[in-house]
Amino acid sequence: MFPATPPFDIVLVEPEIPPNTGNIARTCAATASRLHLVHPLGFEISDRTLKRAGLDYWPHVEITEHPDLETCLNQLKGEVYYFSKKATRLYTDVTYQPGDAFVFGPETRGLPEPLLEEVGGHSLRIPMVTDHVRSLNLATSVGVVLYEAVRQIH
Repeated sequence: MFPATPPFDIVLVEPEIPPNTGNIARTCAATASRLHLVHPLGFEISDRTLKRAGLDYWPHVEITEHPDLETCLNQLKGEVYYFSKKATRLYTDVTYQPGDAFVFGPETRGLPEPLLEEVGGHSLRIPMVTDHVRSLNLATSVGVVLYEAVRQIH
């Protein structure tokens, strides 16, 4: 059902909005990537809006829930990249490899600044060309990054 080595791991730290997580699950199904959900979640995993957003793709997504980020990170094997509008390095400045992991923070607050400082050059951003928007939608951000990585390995 799942490839022996999924190309990438998507990590959502404390996701808050069910439809975003459902759409990300669908993107993971389309790319054979694994989805990691780090607690606490802002919804129940059985939430109908979460399921609706993922439609009938749920059986094709390998989802792992983790009690905290440290537990999740200990299970990942590749390089780990953290995404934030506060980072200075662009997501396109990296050469991704199968097995890499992409970490995204909660929709309303993103990843904590101390974590971003700790990971340094592994903190990446998606550029926005205007100041009219505070941030991109989480599902959009995951899609942009994941498909750049898929493009690189294929």
